[in-house]
Amino acid sequence: MKVLVCIPCLLTGGTEIQTLNLVQALIQGGHQVVTLCYFEHSREMVSRFRQSGSEVCCLSPEGKRIGGWRSIVFLYQGLRRALKTYRPDVAHVQYMAPGAIPIVLLRLLGVRQIIATTHTAADIYPNLRLVHFIQQHCVRAFTCITERAEQSFFGSSQLYDAQTSLKKRNHFTIYNALSRQFTDLSLQRADDRQPFTLGVVSRLERIKGMDLVMPALAEVRKAHPDVRLLVVGDGSLRQEMQEQAEDLRLQAAVEWAGRQSQESLPQWYQRMDIVLMPSRSEGFGLTAIEAMACGCVVVAARIGGLPEVVRDEEVGLLHEPESIADMASKINSLIEHPDLWKKMAEKSAVYVQRFSFNRYVQLFNDLYRKLK
Repeated sequence: MKVLVCIPCLLTGGTEIQTLNLVQALIQGGHQVVTLCYFEHSREMVSRFRQSGSEVCCLSPEGKRIGGWRSIVFLYQGLRRALKTYRPDVAHVQYMAPGAIPIVLLRLLGVRQIIATTHTAADIYPNLRLVHFIQQHCVRAFTCITERAEQSFFGSSQLYDAQTSLKKRNHFTIYNALSRQFTDLSLQRADDRQPFTLGVVSRLERIKGMDLVMPALAEVRKAHPDVRLLVVGDGSLRQEMQEQAEDLRLQAAVEWAGRQSQESLPQWYQRMDIVLMPSRSEGFGLTAIEAMACGCVVVAARIGGLPEVVRDEEVGLLHEPESIADMASKINSLIEHPDLWKKMAEKSAVYVQRFSFNRYVQLFNDLYRKLK
């Protein structure tokens, strides 16, 4: 089949990485894929999508977002041109703002087979009536990235598998996947590696809880002064975090790696023992599964999709959101009980296979085979 994958932007973020996984999965399944970007895009991400085998069409050559009623006219005209040019069998819409409008327009333009994938939970939507209308009247399947997210939208959830039968309208969960570079990693870690290295792989933004990291490190170093921190990523809070490190006299304990390519991330994770995710909002938690695949133990906020992805006291530890003290306590418990850290790291390597790219390929291509 020919698939039109629709997304508002192609920048460097978790949603774009998962959309790239989707494109690669469909191409691996023998489908022809065109990626349609409405607004912002970067050369790097456009190039990565093209290298995966997808044609890329950017409705806004300048990569500018259009607001208000003009955006509806812009999307209608752009979608109509794309449908006339590519004549897709299926439109797969990434449900992020704007999400509903492109789906309604595609339906009005005559597309019968529409799949929507949402990358968040329902708490960011003030009114779910539009989402329910879309699911009941416009799309063949509405997929969510966690069961928690699906329950927040629809009050029930179902993990999709090969035995799932399609009705006229459907909603279910297909977990996000590890990217290809996290498959069949050769992990070489010393069991007694000391001192522990904490890690952050994130956009350095307040929504990711990055303003909490340095105070937590300072608390940990009161009991374990040799602990270090490796920061991979960049963002608007970098200067503030560096000033925090200076004020707390942590400069010598922190390494700033800056933004790194997706392909190089495994080697950075393998330098870390504990990966911190003190997020204030997290639809899924891609960093968590990447870290587990690389032999790290995750300490994350009990928020969003993280409690479903990081099973507390089994493959990681959850702390209360916003609590520096609780985060530091969880980190200290792993440092002071290395056998516990080792046990969780070993379990993580097995557990994370449920998020494997190969499983993701099988599930989405099975879904597409059932479309009629």
